[in-house]
Amino acid sequence: LFQSEYHYEYTACDSTGSRWRVAVPHTPGLCTGLPDPVKGTECSFSCKAGEFLDMKAQACKPCAEGTYSLGTGVRFDEWDEVPHGFANVATNLEVDDGFGDTVENCTASTWVPLGDYVASNTDECTATLMYAVNLKQSGTVSFEYIYPDSSIVFEFFVQNDQCQPTVEESRWMRTTEKGWEFHSVELSRGNNVLYWRTTAFSVWSKVPKPVLVRNIGITGVAYTSECFPCKPGTYAPAAGSSACQLCPADTFSSKGATACQPCEPATYAAEPGSASCKPRPPCTDKDYFYTHTACDARGETQLMFKWAEPKICSEELPQAAKLPPSGVKTKCPPCNPGFAKSNGSACQPCPYGSYSNGSGCLSCPAGTEPALGLEYKWWNVLPPNMETTVLSGINFEYKGMAGSAGTLSPRRPLLRGQPGTPLSHHRVLAGWEVAGDYIYTAAGASDNDFMILTLVVPGFSPPSPVLEDAESKEVARITFVFETVCSVSCELYFMVGVNSRTNTPVETWTGPKGKQSYTYVVEKNATMSFTWAFQRTPYHEAGRRYTSDVAKLYSINVTNVLGGVASFCRRCAPEPAGSCAPCPPGNAVDRGSGTCQPCPPGTYLRGHPSDGTPACHPCGPGTRSNQLRSLCYNNCSFSLALPGRILHYDFSALAAGTAFTSGPSFTAKGLKYFHHFNISLCGNQVRPGRQAALPAAQAAPAALP
Repeated sequence: LFQSEYHYEYTACDSTGSRWRVAVPHTPGLCTGLPDPVKGTECSFSCKAGEFLDMKAQACKPCAEGTYSLGTGVRFDEWDEVPHGFANVATNLEVDDGFGDTVENCTASTWVPLGDYVASNTDECTATLMYAVNLKQSGTVSFEYIYPDSSIVFEFFVQNDQCQPTVEESRWMRTTEKGWEFHSVELSRGNNVLYWRTTAFSVWSKVPKPVLVRNIGITGVAYTSECFPCKPGTYAPAAGSSACQLCPADTFSSKGATACQPCEPATYAAEPGSASCKPRPPCTDKDYFYTHTACDARGETQLMFKWAEPKICSEELPQAAKLPPSGVKTKCPPCNPGFAKSNGSACQPCPYGSYSNGSGCLSCPAGTEPALGLEYKWWNVLPPNMETTVLSGINFEYKGMAGSAGTLSPRRPLLRGQPGTPLSHHRVLAGWEVAGDYIYTAAGASDNDFMILTLVVPGFSPPSPVLEDAESKEVARITFVFETVCSVSCELYFMVGVNSRTNTPVETWTGPKGKQSYTYVVEKNATMSFTWAFQRTPYHEAGRRYTSDVAKLYSINVTNVLGGVASFCRRCAPEPAGSCAPCPPGNAVDRGSGTCQPCPPGTYLRGHPSDGTPACHPCGPGTRSNQLRSLCYNNCSFSLALPGRILHYDFSALAAGTAFTSGPSFTAKGLKYFHHFNISLCGNQVRPGRQAALPAAQAAPAALP
């Protein structure tokens, strides 16, 4: 027989760890003329990454150019369809017999292959992606994932052939913040079943963002007797490759390529890893944007027009738009509050103990202290504690970073001696551009890119300590004025991160929104990041159609910033050395004498909304203040004065808090949930909302399986 009519396989290993190499015909039943069985390699034998086992010679050989191998591993990096060997199932988390007719079927709520990655479901069905593998030796499973929304529960775990879970740190995956995260778990020899499982617990109308998984790799499997060709858009230039490299932008490759080919001048490939080049469209006014240069020595700035990067349009085609002329000079905007110009043209922060409206630094009068914060309302350069970047809406890779917020240290003064960053120095990276009296979203490579702006604050210094049982636990607040101009369903996200941990979405605005203000109250003194992310459309189309859809930030104001600057000074209680000290708990600065005075009975301490200075405020009707003057409460008694008599009421039986749960509700997919209420009317000197002294009702949706 010709060698093309059969292939070699190994028999199962015996008790001594030996096996035989046998020839298996491609045509069943053809058993004559085959090579005799020969003793095979040891069962523990394996080839290194970049090699394959030549079954005829029973020796490892390097992969040819344009191909790769993982040695003892397999990789799944193409998700045009669910690869062979994977099981993809979906089930109802809970189906109540009494509601069986109304529960929608979950069979369609599975993981969805989307080219380079696979995406989870986003409803309350449970979607499970499974893969069973038999390892000849100990190995690992690794994959990359994006998990942006905590309203989806995402778990990854491994079971052996006895359906017993393996021991690992945690099966519950952590949400991601900076794009793709890498995860790896060790596997034992023998049978292993891998599970990727998701369930959404959102009972609101907002659809959560799906979990994305890509580049699943497993090591420790049986030998590989062949090398795999590089997929289109990648290449392997040398023999013995364990992975293929992405083709750079404006190049392409076909399957099994050893090198990438450049695109013709009239075509382009905007993203790395492209399998083909596309014709360049004519340039339009949506392919460029405007920005401003930093102020020069004369106090002037130039209006500059620049092509959006990467530039995919052609200026040579008929009716193509040309770049407007740049260089028109205008007077620079003033410095932001708390800053002033020194000898140079750059704005510098005023030293501690002084304040500024942007024109010059003035010392705080005696008996006052600077109200430290940050207020940005003029945008000629990006402030030094801000950064901007672009997250691709196609492959969810970050495209670099502009600005210096990523280098801030919590122990380093926030603004002292740090110049601003002109965004024109970071052409490809900037997602937001300065424009004088606002900062706005620039043009992305694609209309579904996320344009991201982040402000980092290393900590806060409230004017007085925040007590645990205080009615308000406000440490600081951030207020910003924004606007969205959209022709399609754009979205602006505002997110908050604590101590460099995952950003938590706080608010989302969809579609065009007129100029308005939004305030977020900070209740934890820690390093905080505030992030704005704008997406023009969730759908990917070639070219740029919605560049004129933008988000604008006009001003950002953060109070009580550690190491910040001041635009005004507030009254304080001076110490003998001349500095100020916070008043003791329950005390406020008397505006007449400038000394700390205890709040009288029937009042409580609360910060003023404008400058945060604590002041005594009267309690409401029927309530009294606690000893620390941190809140007002009712002691479960009430007196009503009538002509000639006084009626006394005793409600002490209502002092205990009460909790009750509503009847069950069901989502369209059959997930049961309840509304849980905690109500406490009187009797305890604690913060309302726990065992409330004042009437409080708290409705918390609890998704209960």
